[in-house]
Amino acid sequence: MSVKTKKIKALDVANYFLFISNKEKRPITNKKLQKLVYYAQVWHSVLENKKLFKEDFEAWVHGPVIPKLYDKFKVFGSGVIIIDDSELKFSFNKKKRDFLENIWEVYGKYDADYLESLVHSELPWQKAREGFSSGEPSQNKINLKIAKEYYARKLQENR
Repeated sequence: MSVKTKKIKALDVANYFLFISNKEKRPITNKKLQKLVYYAQVWHSVLENKKLFKEDFEAWVHGPVIPKLYDKFKVFGSGVIIIDDSELKFSFNKKKRDFLENIWEVYGKYDADYLESLVHSELPWQKAREGFSSGEPSQNKINLKIAKEYYARKLQENR
């Protein structure tokens, strides 16, 4: 008999980052949250050779966005997301928690604008935005295969 494990959703990952943000008293905005969830997805695909969750990112003007996730937190506008820990639902094993905490350790210290400029300097977002002006809306998906190859190459370069 096999045990069916709960599928992870992008919202679960976002909630975990919000939990860490609350714990460390380091404010987080929707824009920053989107970037953290993006980096969790791409690095998981590189390190574990599979997606962390099934949702895809679109190449919006300010970087990668999962529209459903954006909609969940858009009530906060560009301000800090203020949410009580009791509202944050997620369930991760230790390996996934450690992985997400490593993503937070690397990227969580930066503000949303820095993370936006970082993503804008990287090939996966640039490829998805080809043919669009800088302020033009896009619903193009960011190709995870391109992202995986790009970040795997960066990892090799830094070893």
